[in-house]
Amino acid sequence: MWGDKKPETPAKTPLPQQSKPSTPSATPITGEVKTMAPLDSPYPATTSSGGTARLGASLHVKGEITGNEDLAIDGTVEGLVHLEDRKLTIGASAKVTADIIAREVAVFGNVKGNLRARDRIEIKKDGSVVGDLTTARIMIEDGAYFKGSIEIDKTGDASSSSDNDLDKPAYTRTVRTTSSTASSD
Repeated sequence: MWGDKKPETPAKTPLPQQSKPSTPSATPITGEVKTMAPLDSPYPATTSSGGTARLGASLHVKGEITGNEDLAIDGTVEGLVHLEDRKLTIGASAKVTADIIAREVAVFGNVKGNLRARDRIEIKKDGSVVGDLTTARIMIEDGAYFKGSIEIDKTGDASSSSDNDLDKPAYTRTVRTTSSTASSD
């Protein structure tokens, strides 16, 4: 039925000669090496240094944001933002109703909530903050709006002081204001 016919074997064609790989010393690498995302990937390439994560202007987040990389917020956030050792940037289009804990905070947009930054808080000229601030350093640009209290917390500097200073209380300064257009450092 299937007959006495033998199946035909395909003709063998020789494989193309492969070139020998070049030695590493033959082609020196110069310049910067970048990691590229595959062309079909919907996500941008990331580097091992972390970079800055971004919440776009059309995003609305309710809840808690925690992480270990710098973050830029351009959208709307309600809840808690906790980036203990990182920088948080509140973009000009952002509306944040949240308590914030970070190493450094820069405000270009609107924030309602308490800010605690271990290193520095900056309120830029078009920025607005309604809430209490706790930080080691503060900068409020001319034209910025601020309503709340400021506590300058120098406890982070206590580790660099001598042993004789450990018995002294940490230096704090509290300022109560309703709006500000002055700069303080």
